[in-house]
Amino acid sequence: MYTIEKLKGLFASGRIGRRDFIQGAVALGATLTAATSMSSSVMAATPKKGGILKLAMSSGTTTDVLDMSVSTGATSELVHAYSIYNNIVEIGADGSVNPELAETMETDDAQTWRFKLRKGVEWHNGKSLDVNDLIASVNHHRGDDSKSSIKGQLAEIVDVKGDGDYLVIELKGPNSDFPVMLSDYHAPVQIGGSDGKLADPLAGIGTAGYILKEFNPGVNASFDRNPNYWKAGHAHFDGVETTIIADSTARNQALLTGQVDCIDDVSAPTAGLLSRNPNVDVLAITGTTHRVFAMRLDTPPYDQLDVRLALKYATKRQEMVDKVLLGYGQIGNDHSISPTQKYFNTDLAQREFDAERARYHWGKTGIGDKPIEVHASDASLDGSVDVALLLQASAKECGINIEVKKMPNDGYWSNVWNKPGVGMCTSYWSGRPTPDWMFSTCCSEASEWNDMAWKDTPAANAFNALLQGAKGELDDKKRHEMYFECQRLMNEDGGYITWSYGQNVSANNKRLAHSPTVGGNWHLDGCKITERWWFA
Repeated sequence: MYTIEKLKGLFASGRIGRRDFIQGAVALGATLTAATSMSSSVMAATPKKGGILKLAMSSGTTTDVLDMSVSTGATSELVHAYSIYNNIVEIGADGSVNPELAETMETDDAQTWRFKLRKGVEWHNGKSLDVNDLIASVNHHRGDDSKSSIKGQLAEIVDVKGDGDYLVIELKGPNSDFPVMLSDYHAPVQIGGSDGKLADPLAGIGTAGYILKEFNPGVNASFDRNPNYWKAGHAHFDGVETTIIADSTARNQALLTGQVDCIDDVSAPTAGLLSRNPNVDVLAITGTTHRVFAMRLDTPPYDQLDVRLALKYATKRQEMVDKVLLGYGQIGNDHSISPTQKYFNTDLAQREFDAERARYHWGKTGIGDKPIEVHASDASLDGSVDVALLLQASAKECGINIEVKKMPNDGYWSNVWNKPGVGMCTSYWSGRPTPDWMFSTCCSEASEWNDMAWKDTPAANAFNALLQGAKGELDDKKRHEMYFECQRLMNEDGGYITWSYGQNVSANNKRLAHSPTVGGNWHLDGCKITERWWFA
């Protein structure tokens, strides 16, 4: 027996035409208007090949390169990299970690990892992918002469070798998240040479969906679809043209006048204006970026738990998101794991503004009316000074006197942020794809970037023990429990007021289509717009 959903499936797969779908839907009880609307929705959601994607991006410089190991992380570099190259492992739109040029990934102890080579993959020059290419690509980031930006991240590797169709990587110790490192944009797979090194890291020859035609760093690039792309159901455009337009006004105009199909890095005020245009879709996806007030525990009075708790309860997070981000953000909960990530603690109650609790904890500190300082600069986010002023106002309602010290943008990260003696300041983190990577970067006792100086409290000690234990734990249920507890400990004891998680905001004409799930790890669907989107 046919159902509407079965008809949709037949239509989407091309087994019936639009007319047959509409007739069938009407026969099943749908109105003609509803059936027509459903047919349009199915057509829009079904990937189609063809067309030239014209993409304008805000970031890109004349120093952009095709050797991603030394990339500075401009959006243009990532889009170009993921258009040309594949990785051993990739991050799916849903945040999952999946084999890519590896067919499988296996480990028994989280210390020795085996990646089975995917067969039938060709380079853009016709050469077949082999294990030596994988070995050379990993080793490109290792060794004394390596200039790779992820040299430190891969320092835990002690051996890389081939075993038949397998790439085998031995680590210094267990790391359950190690494959994620191989998904990093710095680490695409490139052609290996006869000497075990990359043949030419600047050649721009890859295995992915598009073949490079022209590359003018910081200006533009163009690509043709790879007719032999091994990944079915991806890379739908006939070609891609990218342009760097740093000026936001010019970028908006390029979209509105039809010069380009999509733009990135849309500001909150601009998003509101663009959303009124009937031909434009504004896409806001919560990512891993989080905005914080960092309180250092090595600088009084932030060494007092009651001070930290009082300020956390004195924060009106939704007001900050609404007034400064114009709603383009999601309120934070005083830890570093994003709601879009796998181990986000859904059991942890959202901390809300609570003047009574704030007064209670502040009263225990004995500080009274004596002002405390918050150092703020728009270097940490356009509008950070305004956010600090909002905190000043809400804290005043709780009997807490805050003095906002506006700091110059120039030198903020070297002179103010993460400096002992600067007790509290505005900051942000771009986020990392896994809890271990994120926590190890900003929160662990061993990290130089622990801008809370959060260590040597009972909660911090418990946190660090859990973090170390979870790193090598292969039982997902146990890791789930451990990371949940890490977030709870940080929420209750740590030095962050995480007031929001940022959103990646882009805008496109309505000719473009994509699946319902859009990646939030980077702008533009994890910077894989050229592989995942299509023209409706």
